[in-house]
Amino acid sequence: MSQENATRIPTSSVKPMKVIGQPTPRIDAAERVSGKATYTRDVHLDGMLYAQVLRSPHPHARIKSIDLARAKALPGVKAIVTHENCNVVWGAGSIAGGGQYNDELKKITKQRRYAFNNPVRYVGEPVAAVAAVDRHVAEEAVRLITVDYEVLPFVLDQEAALKDDAVKIWPEGNISLNARNEAVPNVSKRGDVAQGFGEADRVIEERYSTVMCHNAQMEPRSVVAHWEGDKLTVYTPTGGIANCHHDIARDLGIPDEKVRVICHYMGGNFGNKNQNQDTDLITAVLAKEAGAPVKLEFSRKEDFVGMHGRWPTVQYYKVGVKNDGTLTAIQLKTISNMGPYRKNNGGVSGIELYECAHTESTLYPMYTNRTTAGNFRGPTDPQGYYPIQSLMDDVAYAVGMDPVEFILKNMVKPGPRTQFTNYTLDQCVKHGAEIFEWKKRWRPQPGSDKGPIKRGAGVAFMSFRSGVGNSSAVLTVDAREQYTLYVGVTDVGPGAKTTMNIIAADELGVPLSKVNVVWGDTDTCPYSVGESGSRTTIMTGEAVVAASRDLKKQIAEKGLPTGTALLKATASPNPRVEGKIRNCFGAHFVEVEVDTELGSVKFLKYVAVHESGRIMNPLTATSQIKGGVGMGIGMALHEDMIYDQRTGVPVVTGYYFDRVPTHLDVPDVEVVFIEADDGYGPYGAKSVGESGMIQTPAAVSNAIYNAIGRRIKDLPITRAKILGALA
Repeated sequence: MSQENATRIPTSSVKPMKVIGQPTPRIDAAERVSGKATYTRDVHLDGMLYAQVLRSPHPHARIKSIDLARAKALPGVKAIVTHENCNVVWGAGSIAGGGQYNDELKKITKQRRYAFNNPVRYVGEPVAAVAAVDRHVAEEAVRLITVDYEVLPFVLDQEAALKDDAVKIWPEGNISLNARNEAVPNVSKRGDVAQGFGEADRVIEERYSTVMCHNAQMEPRSVVAHWEGDKLTVYTPTGGIANCHHDIARDLGIPDEKVRVICHYMGGNFGNKNQNQDTDLITAVLAKEAGAPVKLEFSRKEDFVGMHGRWPTVQYYKVGVKNDGTLTAIQLKTISNMGPYRKNNGGVSGIELYECAHTESTLYPMYTNRTTAGNFRGPTDPQGYYPIQSLMDDVAYAVGMDPVEFILKNMVKPGPRTQFTNYTLDQCVKHGAEIFEWKKRWRPQPGSDKGPIKRGAGVAFMSFRSGVGNSSAVLTVDAREQYTLYVGVTDVGPGAKTTMNIIAADELGVPLSKVNVVWGDTDTCPYSVGESGSRTTIMTGEAVVAASRDLKKQIAEKGLPTGTALLKATASPNPRVEGKIRNCFGAHFVEVEVDTELGSVKFLKYVAVHESGRIMNPLTATSQIKGGVGMGIGMALHEDMIYDQRTGVPVVTGYYFDRVPTHLDVPDVEVVFIEADDGYGPYGAKSVGESGMIQTPAAVSNAIYNAIGRRIKDLPITRAKILGALA
């Protein structure tokens, strides 16, 4: 995968800027590549102990007793915690309705998740944790703990969990409780689907499924916790130091100001790490018990079974369409696999992409005895876009339409029901089709190539949120006109520190070298929304603009400070978009070559056209789209957290078996940005980080269908499935 910058097509609303929009290397690049950057695993404190976690070998079991005698007697063991002496609730680990960042919801949640739970509800759930003088003693102590389990029946499949005779994982049943603690499906409707199906010339029904893909970030989970009196300091890889800091304080029942969270470098995020984790709480409790700093480090296997992945789904679609290609009704029933706790909503996106007067979506978020599911890059989108855009591709063929023409006819457009701050989806699709040479590469008759090597082209499109909101920044200047910017970012991969530096330098009218950035420490940095949902550039960037303008005004009025004095500006804007939707847009086009004798898929061309507002740093933005495509290809073709159906034990517990794509597996991606400024966010900037992934599985699916003439309706589209479809 090449690192060339994207082609940029500015609209009339985008005027050139001095620093913003220039390809800018990361300000911490040298530290990262030289090994000087300090990640959590690099933190070492005097007198530090090492922790290990004993995990459940059973998918569902009641703990009858835990015998710690032999472990406690082992020289060097300083503390052991279990559910018997640690009843800390992990608030972010299970929430009624799956709504994060909401303390009131966490207070009323009935199906609570503790740091240690009894019963245990999945293989790998923490049962006990030990702190000892070194890793070897901690590992030996864990082996010496004896647990008497009452093994219980288990269920892994979400459709099986929905049946009346299914094993109950919670007393209330297996449908996850909503924000009112009701065990009912989530239903959303527009119009009358019965009327819409009555108006249709054709009604098409299909079942699709998606599987759990692990977030699989490079850095496995690790934590260092240290108490100094009643003040707790936690070093942890988090996407949001402010949210993590508040969550830890809430869960431990101490004031926010008694917790400090530090994360200067993080080796990848990809979702649901903008809160605290159970590891933070377990390590903090161990450090308190032992009276010494404690470090807890996950192995790669522990990270795969102990953290979360994208929720698997089964989706039943029913679509009505007229012979001219007009959609009349869309009905969807989704059954999502949340694992045994509800960290997020479990929903799927896609219906909102289409203009259709009559729609109905019913969601069953189900509990099972698998690893807990959570957000993963574009939380509801890739597993939603793949089924609906694969099905709509079939609908286009059924009514004799080119899929691109079908998209242009039926995609969401500005109107009384959907008003956008700006709209470029049509431009993304049309530009993409032209650059890709769609008419040349697409086969009107799928699977029509002669011989065993067949080519095909596919398309998919997206519309993703780019909302504005609250964040903060602090900016100072000294007598030498050296600026220091304080922002609560951690930089999980997209280069947030560099982006904030770029924004401040451009607004202040100074070189990048005149602005120092301080980040990643709640004791020195103000609130930031956290790096999830592709929000940091938009929200924290807006705060940087506001602080820079305030400081410029102060300098104009007072002049630069003298001596050791500083001028200081603080900004906490909370803008709103009233009555309109603010989204970014995109369309992907892909050509594949399928060997029908081997089932292998080779990528020949990939074009990704995006409108993400003004591009702050084309170097990073281009990489984000390419990285998202790589992840989407992994989801489409390879990744699957497989479980042994007899034992409930996960089989895929690391990179090798999960087959996460590397640079060698990902094609060259031609990235094109249509730049626009809708007047919101910092200079019109919109979301980028998740945009590249969310339509990729759908585009790949459609290209494979166009090549072989067989629709694969269950991800991943493996060689075996391709050969099976052709048999």
